[in-house]
Amino acid sequence: MAPHQGIVTDGTVLRFARFLVIVCLTMLLAIPLVAAEETTYTQHENIVYAEADGVGLLMDVFTPKGDANGLGIVDVASGAWHSDRGKIRDHLRAKVFDILCRKGYTVFAVRPGSITKFTAPEMLAHINEGIRWVKSHATEYKIDPNRLGLMGASAGGHLACLAAVTADGDNQKSTADPASPTSTRVKAVAVFFPPTDFLDFGGKSLATSADQGIGETIRKLVPSTGAHEETKEDIAEKLKQISPARLVTSHAPPFLLIHGDADPLVPLQQSERMLAALKNAGVPAELIVKKGGGHPWPTMPEEVQIMADWFDKQLASTPK
Repeated sequence: MAPHQGIVTDGTVLRFARFLVIVCLTMLLAIPLVAAEETTYTQHENIVYAEADGVGLLMDVFTPKGDANGLGIVDVASGAWHSDRGKIRDHLRAKVFDILCRKGYTVFAVRPGSITKFTAPEMLAHINEGIRWVKSHATEYKIDPNRLGLMGASAGGHLACLAAVTADGDNQKSTADPASPTSTRVKAVAVFFPPTDFLDFGGKSLATSADQGIGETIRKLVPSTGAHEETKEDIAEKLKQISPARLVTSHAPPFLLIHGDADPLVPLQQSERMLAALKNAGVPAELIVKKGGGHPWPTMPEEVQIMADWFDKQLASTPK
């Protein structure tokens, strides 16, 4: 992959490393460890669902120990646009798999790759491959490919939003059966504190090369041709193409957004931007604001339960 000429500075690696340390420490400290208890699922680790540049793309599958409800959830396991196994542990801490599997869902925790190797468009392609893999294995896992949910948190929430609003390419509603293994359409999306608009991120654009911190991280998400010095306008156009709030059409599925009003990393404004875009397009959408919630917060399992109950309604064969 060509270097991002004109986008990053010599101090990028150090600042980016510091940013990731802050993110990881925040997540680890925000959700306390709980006493060991009987899980509601069986975990199948490191299933290869695709390959990219000779690298295997992995997912963990969590199947319910109790009665299955015949429904699947694709969980985008990514934090700070990294997909190491620690992101699975973060979701374990939030009891995502316990809560969903207790309800009978089969959960497919897709790891789309990390920013150290892949750009956002490449990660999006990997998520789409994951969705297709799940649909093509629907019979094996006894789930309905036409009633699939999609979720994620933080960077995973961004990528889940992006996948949902660009499903089947060019933001157009597919004429094919959405249950087809070739379709990337899902029936409902629930996300926690997602970045959604990099051109209006808490009132500023992240396209300027002078911006440090998260701005430098975000600009690493866009591909660079390396052919010339990229201008602010070049970068802005590329950031627009990975900003879900700017890509919404009336064909997007229903959305649930959950965001804390004290988030130090991703402004609440990002979920508000996504909500406004969805409503303007006539798409059913809801935003739950967690008072005092950070990135994340200690009582995350409570909101995961709300999310699971919302999926029950959205994925029911007959809308409730």
